[in-house]
Amino acid sequence: MYRLLLVAVISLFLFACHHHSASNRNGGYGNAVFSPGIIEADVSQHVRVLASDAFEGRAPGSKGEQRTTEYLIQQFQRIGLQPGNHGSWLQAVPYVQATLQHADQSQLAIDGGKGKSVLSFGSDMVVGSPADEPHVEIKDSPIVFVGYGVDAPEQQWNDYAGLDFKGKTVVILVNDPGWGSQDPMLFKGRELTWYDHWTSKFEAAVRHGAAAAFIVHDTAAAGYPWNVVQTGWSSPRFSLPASEDATPRLPIAGWLTTAAARKLFYDAGADFDALKKNADVRGFKPVELDAKASIAIDSTIVRGQSHNVIGELPGSLRPYEAIIYSAHWDHLGRDDKNIYHGAVDNASGVAGMLEIAEAFAHRRPKPQRTILFMALTMEESGLLGSHYYVNHPVVPLDLTLADLDMDALTVIGPSRDIAVIGYGQSQLDDYLAEGARKQRRIVAPDVVPKPGFFARSGQFNFAKAGVPVLYARSGFDLLDGGVTAGRKAYEDYITNRYHQPADAFDPNWDLRGMVQDLRVLYMVGSKLAKGNAPFPQWKPGSDFRRPGAEAK
Repeated sequence: MYRLLLVAVISLFLFACHHHSASNRNGGYGNAVFSPGIIEADVSQHVRVLASDAFEGRAPGSKGEQRTTEYLIQQFQRIGLQPGNHGSWLQAVPYVQATLQHADQSQLAIDGGKGKSVLSFGSDMVVGSPADEPHVEIKDSPIVFVGYGVDAPEQQWNDYAGLDFKGKTVVILVNDPGWGSQDPMLFKGRELTWYDHWTSKFEAAVRHGAAAAFIVHDTAAAGYPWNVVQTGWSSPRFSLPASEDATPRLPIAGWLTTAAARKLFYDAGADFDALKKNADVRGFKPVELDAKASIAIDSTIVRGQSHNVIGELPGSLRPYEAIIYSAHWDHLGRDDKNIYHGAVDNASGVAGMLEIAEAFAHRRPKPQRTILFMALTMEESGLLGSHYYVNHPVVPLDLTLADLDMDALTVIGPSRDIAVIGYGQSQLDDYLAEGARKQRRIVAPDVVPKPGFFARSGQFNFAKAGVPVLYARSGFDLLDGGVTAGRKAYEDYITNRYHQPADAFDPNWDLRGMVQDLRVLYMVGSKLAKGNAPFPQWKPGSDFRRPGAEAK
């Protein structure tokens, strides 16, 4: 094993010493010169192009998508990959796009026993129609506080127990009871679960018959500020058509600021902070508030299709078995004033995927198992591209060894650690640790568990379908400045650039840490690509199970 990893590392450095031109096939983006290895200059060039103004923020269904998919196909061709979707580079993903009309005039009216108020779109709340209905409204809908909005039989927890919710509006806390109570024995304590994810909360609400649901935003619990929510819900929203995703959907759903929630509860004669604290305790029951909600919204509904882009490096010995490297190419597009460039999120991950593909394509001997390089669409709208793929896989999921996902890689220099988002779930953590030791680094759990990134990135759908996944990136313990500097840089990004126009390419980034991460992910794939390597398994106690009856 040591020799295999050593060869992988040496080959990368040898590749880095030889460059080759991309020729004019990269679509007018310049005659960039790329190395067969994984190096900073190549990563920088890919991000610079993908996050440029010309790509208009890479919104699905836009000119930005066309330019992005063209660039990816050109790069896959230059690298020497083959079309990965049964002879095609593209996998069409159907969508329904809903755009809220007259958002600035949308208001949620609260009529409480103690007072009345009107909550405005943007400053107090955001709203949309997950059911993709052109006109929806509620009038005098009774409001119920349902704590964290969790119905988890395996945890003996049901925030909806004992009430009929038909026609009612539910108010839900962000995160889950383990976070709120900080009890390590409740759910997973401060490590988030699927029940934290906003889509899970809305799904639970509609299953219990609610007409509308609003999640109360809290920066500390959510892990991101209100402007991230505001930006996301001010843009057109995408969903899969019912033919691809039959999950019931709410007619009306959205978010409230904490201040707006306190005002709503005050109008109802209730104490928001006291009820919030009660929601942390096992045995919590939903609380009917002395208040009713009214709102009407109109949306423009458009149907279309976006695309996953898939390149393939066929295996020399077991081509019917595959390893996937994935990254989502989409971002938030543009509005009348700004382009949301999405440089870190997630031009960085796409650049990393291209670099790993480059290294594998020039490797000798060729990998014995097939490697798929997959740029996924509509991740920002609820992981739709990966959802579609696992329902329409190119390689059967029981023959897919793993998905190695790259999302929002670090640009702040090398670190002593590499953090696994979703640590402890599968044997892939151990494979990563083998490679990290060659870099004199350690593998650690996610250093910022509260945003719940494991359930908010494309690999999550592979995990739910049973395929072991690995989502890892540099931790906070930077060689220059240590944990203090690393945490400061992360918080600055989340506060000032995440899902904002300022997430733009910066030629002064320190990409050494990203390159380290990509090289160790290459090592993991090299181990998996060997024909006699066993299929990695989920660890005992994991939330997931491999597809199929037998372990490989």
